[in-house]
Amino acid sequence: MQQHHLGILIGGSSHVGKSTLARSLAVSLGRELISTDKLGRHPGRPWPTLRPQVAEYYSRLSDDTVHWFLKVHHENMWPYICQIIENQRRLLKPFVVEGSALRPEYMTKLDPNLVRTVFLYAEDDFLRARMMKEAGYKDATQSAALIIEKFIERSIRDKREMLEAARDAKLQCVDVAYPEALEALAKELADAYSVAK
Repeated sequence: MQQHHLGILIGGSSHVGKSTLARSLAVSLGRELISTDKLGRHPGRPWPTLRPQVAEYYSRLSDDTVHWFLKVHHENMWPYICQIIENQRRLLKPFVVEGSALRPEYMTKLDPNLVRTVFLYAEDDFLRARMMKEAGYKDATQSAALIIEKFIERSIRDKREMLEAARDAKLQCVDVAYPEALEALAKELADAYSVAK
């Protein structure tokens, strides 16, 4: 069934495939792609290069503080994200927004007639293995490995919190550990929003 939401929002924690899905949809549907990762600065992942300020951030702050900073960063970004969505609405420009700053508690405040929201997630072990592989954890120095572990645990903690909020809000949640589930979502969205030729 053809849908008419101007925006598709793809939320989820780090390394669940938000960017890949969003890029694919933006290309196939001819929509503008917006990534929240490009809208604000945050220490982020400690690889492929471990910058000194990132190493200091993860090594000196407690787990609670690192997670708190992430949530404050997302909270501070939200008005800017809303402004971008409003600009797209005024210009009637279809768009796809992806990023971990699209927290469920914020996405539910948006007009459901304007945007379609999706939340991607995976179980802890799957995410941990995916991040360790991408980070080159097994070849990392001891000090770099500790920082990678801290980033991974922060990401998993954030995923758990956001997944609970997404389920409470009855958002569509898709487990990316199952490729067929992600493929089905991509097809569902592409079919629902494709412009008739």
